[in-house]
Amino acid sequence: MKHIKFLFAIWQANLQSVMEYRVSFLTQVIGMMLNNFFYFAIWIVFFDRFKEVRGWGINDMYVTFGVIASAFGIVSLFFGNSFMLGDIINNGRLDYYLSLPRPVLLHTISSRMISSGMGDFTYGFLSYALSGQFTWDGLLRFILAIILAAVIFASFLILVNSLAFWAGIVSSFTNMMVNAIITFGIYPITLFDNYAKLILFTLIPAALMGAVPAEFIAKFTWQTLAELLLGALAFLGLAVAVFRSGLRRYESGSAIQVEV
Repeated sequence: MKHIKFLFAIWQANLQSVMEYRVSFLTQVIGMMLNNFFYFAIWIVFFDRFKEVRGWGINDMYVTFGVIASAFGIVSLFFGNSFMLGDIINNGRLDYYLSLPRPVLLHTISSRMISSGMGDFTYGFLSYALSGQFTWDGLLRFILAIILAAVIFASFLILVNSLAFWAGIVSSFTNMMVNAIITFGIYPITLFDNYAKLILFTLIPAALMGAVPAEFIAKFTWQTLAELLLGALAFLGLAVAVFRSGLRRYESGSAIQVEV
């Protein structure tokens, strides 16, 4: 319970910080929503011509894109430092978090809010509303699905960035992995053979961030719910274990610094 109160206190401080510049905040939110629209327009043109790809239509794409956008937005808003955890480790900036009596990983990744994430988060709901599959019980499944997809995405970011404990600078690799999970997550899962699907459920869990949540939203089954829950718990547990293992190798930056 004390960790939850701690998280809400950090999020409140982050929100007050980004809202200090309201025009900049709104500009980033609207800009991100437009960016998502232009990106998705490619798929609208594609499915206008080909209608369906192995049973996958434009309505499925709306739902899949919506899940990924909102999950990405949740991580950006509430755990913004998970994108740059590798740089924090490599530059010795974990010293600040290690000096405080709070969970190091939770404190570190939640200490930054990326304003544009609100645009992603909002666009995801709009995308679902436009999918033609909107129902009220489907909306509840959508909310549950984006939370679980966000857990998987944040865990994936922690895993990739934790390589900085062993490899040093990993920012380029992290950017490549983020692009990979987003790109493969949006593509129809029916395009991939069994070997590719194995990768998309394990090494790069794009299927657990896109296709499986979309299937769960379209129609509730215990199997898809179990896949999402197990995937979220497994990746979260692995991410925490790898980070703690890497923390034993951490070398202090020996620098006086203030985290804002």
